[in-house]
Amino acid sequence: MCDPSPGRFTWRVRNFSRLRKRLCSEVFSVGAYKWRIIIFPRGSSNEESLSMYLDVADAENLPDGWSRYAKLSLAVINQMNLKNTIKKDTQHEFNAGASRWGFTSFMSFGQLYDPNGGFIVNDTCIIEADVAVPKISDSKKETGYVGLKNQGATCYMNSLLQTLYHIPYFRKAVYHMPTTENDMPSGSIPLALQSLFYKLQNSDVNVATKELTKSFGWDTSDSFMQHDVQEFNRVLCENLEDKMKGTVVEGTIEQLFEGHQMSCVECINVDYKSTRKESFYDLRLAVKGCKDVYASFDKYVEVESFEGDNRMLGGVFFSLTSLLSFSFS
Repeated sequence: MCDPSPGRFTWRVRNFSRLRKRLCSEVFSVGAYKWRIIIFPRGSSNEESLSMYLDVADAENLPDGWSRYAKLSLAVINQMNLKNTIKKDTQHEFNAGASRWGFTSFMSFGQLYDPNGGFIVNDTCIIEADVAVPKISDSKKETGYVGLKNQGATCYMNSLLQTLYHIPYFRKAVYHMPTTENDMPSGSIPLALQSLFYKLQNSDVNVATKELTKSFGWDTSDSFMQHDVQEFNRVLCENLEDKMKGTVVEGTIEQLFEGHQMSCVECINVDYKSTRKESFYDLRLAVKGCKDVYASFDKYVEVESFEGDNRMLGGVFFSLTSLLSFSFS
């Protein structure tokens, strides 16, 4: 639940075209906390774009270990047509190591400085910040579980890790993976995953994933990139499967996740049938038009007819009318 009075702060930045360096707004308060907007009119990196952030104004004076979670939106108002205002939303847990959050590339210079664009009128740019500070609830007390912190764009990874954590046999296998006293979580995927699962099991607060992503070899920019969750799961499981070889948990990934499908091509007009058995760890199921996962599976195993112009499959041309079907084991 959010603060019942989320705050809006409007900042009129005058003489905008003359600005070159970082500029901070006056301090404003939302949720009993002090904030300010920071802009870089000429960008904070080499990109040709405006950079804009929300900053904890009194971060240097706060006690060790402080943190606060906020949902925020930053906007550059279009003074000619409000419908063309550019607004971006995000959320973040602010702390001593990350007291500033926002957008390195908020909008391009070409768009911002266009004399007919409406974003700078009479050399004034209007910037707005909406900030909401959710009330803190005790997740562990209310549900028995805690969550994972989002590093930026890692919600897909967090969802997968939570799913894997809730498979008891998988969690037990991870705990049994051998590590040494010299291993560091940031350099060992098995140890980092063990540490993460242990904290999910025993911590009273949400758990960070930075040690795990560092063990992947990721830097900060990787955490802000949206990766394909299926590919991420495949790479993670292949790595764990390799690390489990020669140990008491060897074969766990295969036992848990490997399935088999039988594809069958059968000709209608002649007596010919070809079957092929393949293993898989995941399947790409259609979602559109399917009310649930069972409907997706039904669609996956539908018999497909190859006739007329529809006689190509994986680059192979079927000269006879054929049927393709799948089954699982």
